Amino acid sequence: MKLKKLTRDIDFMDKVEELSGQSLNSCIRCGTCAAGCPFVEDMEILPERVFKYITLGEFEKVLEHNTMWICAACYTCSVRCPRDIDIAKIMEAVRQVILRANIDMVDVDEVDNIEELPQLAVVGCFRKETG
Repeated sequence: MKLKKLTRDIDFMDKVEELSGQSLNSCIRCGTCAAGCPFVEDMEILPERVFKYITLGEFEKVLEHNTMWICAACYTCSVRCPRDIDIAKIMEAVRQVILRANIDMVDVDEVDNIEELPQLAVVGCFRKETG
């Protein structure tokens, strides 16, 4: 997946922090988030690794893995985080940045079946329209 219109690596981190209201640099990489996650076995990398890649400006490595798409936003990680980081909000922000950067990938007029769209795009649109 290509991320468009993010000219500098720092743009990705700035956008994630802006949308989530969280600081990625606050993470101490303790692994507590993964220890309580009900879906960690399905994740290719742990959330702490996602944060590390983003802070290092390696968002291509984030895109290579499924962690942000597997996160169910159950907030178990956020409740357990010793640094009070809302990890679920960060994962949602990562998904939003990716979907927003690729917004022009899908021509809505050419979509015959809603199943052709990314599920999160449909959910996001539903949330937007229902307030």
